[in-house]
Amino acid sequence: PKGTMAFAGKYEFEGDENYDAFVQKIGLPSDKVEMGRNCKIVTEVVQNGNDFTWTQHFPGGRTTTNTFTVGKEADMETMGGKKFKATVKMEDGKLVADFPNYRHTAEISGDKLVEISTSSGVVYKRTSKKIA
Repeated sequence: PKGTMAFAGKYEFEGDENYDAFVQKIGLPSDKVEMGRNCKIVTEVVQNGNDFTWTQHFPGGRTTTNTFTVGKEADMETMGGKKFKATVKMEDGKLVADFPNYRHTAEISGDKLVEISTSSGVVYKRTSKKIA
């Protein structure tokens, strides 16, 4: 059903909750912590059925891209630049992935992309608004 799969688009960072507690919990290096704080990341999602290309554009030109197919193991990269393998699942219209030390979900709510990462009880929520 197309309605549960409308992730495609470009989204600009709008706000987050619990950033500091979360990055401490996952052991992000301090230089990366500052870089990511209130960072106007633009997330670009290209979607073709169950195939996704998920790119984050950071200020200053750095990008991180994860390409995956729902239900199949893929090579991914964390916030901190670590490489790992994960299988992204679709649950109730949300994309769900287990990263090495946190669980990440992404969903579309109205015209916003809402991403939630959970690590040992700390919940980090990032909201981005659709810009294209």
